[in-house]
Amino acid sequence: MQITKHANGLLSIYFTAGYPHLDSTIEIAKALEIAGADFLEIGFPYSDPVADGPTIQHSSEVALKNGMSLKVLFEQLKDLRKHVQIPVYLMGYVNPVLQFGVEAFCKACKEVGVNGTIIPDLPMYEYEELYQHMFEENGISNIFLVTPQTSESRIRKIDNLSTSFIYLLSSNATTGKQLDIQDQASSYFQRIKDMKLENPIIIGFGIHDKETFTKATNFANGAIVGTAFVKLLAEENYLSRIPEFIKSIKG
Repeated sequence: MQITKHANGLLSIYFTAGYPHLDSTIEIAKALEIAGADFLEIGFPYSDPVADGPTIQHSSEVALKNGMSLKVLFEQLKDLRKHVQIPVYLMGYVNPVLQFGVEAFCKACKEVGVNGTIIPDLPMYEYEELYQHMFEENGISNIFLVTPQTSESRIRKIDNLSTSFIYLLSSNATTGKQLDIQDQASSYFQRIKDMKLENPIIIGFGIHDKETFTKATNFANGAIVGTAFVKLLAEENYLSRIPEFIKSIKG
C-alpha cells in the first residue's frame, strides 16, 4: 500500500523498537496491522531524545537498557515483510544514523523493506547537499516535519523534496502533549490544507483518542498516535489489548 494524497482517515501508530522487550518489535507490528493500523512508525531509541515527552523518553531508556541499537533492529527486521505488508517508517534522531553510516543505513532500510525514515533533527540543507542521493538510490523516502511556525516557502520546498508524506506537527510541544483542538489549531491545519500540497499530510503530536483523531483527519489524510500507544505497552497482556485500542480510535 502506498500513502497517496487521495487516501483519508489513515491511522499510523508509533512505538519504540526494543520496548517493552528487546524482541517485541515484530510481534507488535504484526498485531497492529491485524488490528487495522494503516502504517507504522518504529522508533529507534536514542539517549537524548529532546523532542519526546516523558513516556517515549522512558521507552527509549528501557529499549537501550534492553540492548536495542540500529544493528539489532535491522537484524530483527530481516523478516519484516514475511509478516507485515503495510508501510513501515523508521523514526529517530540523526546521531545513531551518522554512527551507523548514512549510506549503510539507507541500504539496510531497503534490504529489510522499510519505506522511509523520519529524522527530525536532520537539517534539510544537509539532507539535500550530502544525503539525498543515498536515500533516492535506495528508494527510501525521507519525511520532513512542518510546525505552526514553518514559512510557506519552506513548506513548498519540503513538498517538492518529499516522496511519501509530510509530517504536520500539531504544535511545537514535545510528544505526548494533548492536541489543542480549538480554533488556533484548526486555523493552522486549514492554512496547510488550503496550500493544496502535492504530498499527503499526516498530523502528529497529541493525537490520543477518537475525538482528536477525527479532528485531525478532517484537515489531513491521516494522523499518528504515539504516546497513548506506548503507554499501552507498559500494561500486562498488551498484545491482546491492541485490537480494542485501534478500534477506540478508528471506530
